[in-house]
Amino acid sequence: MAEEKKEAPKKAKKIAAYRPKRSCPKCGTGVHLAEHADRFACGKCGYFEKKMKK
Repeated sequence: MAEEKKEAPKKAKKIAAYRPKRSCPKCGTGVHLAEHADRFACGKCGYFEKKMKK
């Protein structure tokens, strides 16, 4: 008879430093802005904010 394959135990995901995401002011809560190098952008409605330079 064929041997049954055993599934490997699932590993816990590593969580990076938690940074709260900004919500889109047009779409409301639940839609977050993507963080790019120079801006925050909403993929749903196209809204964006430029980042302030330090």
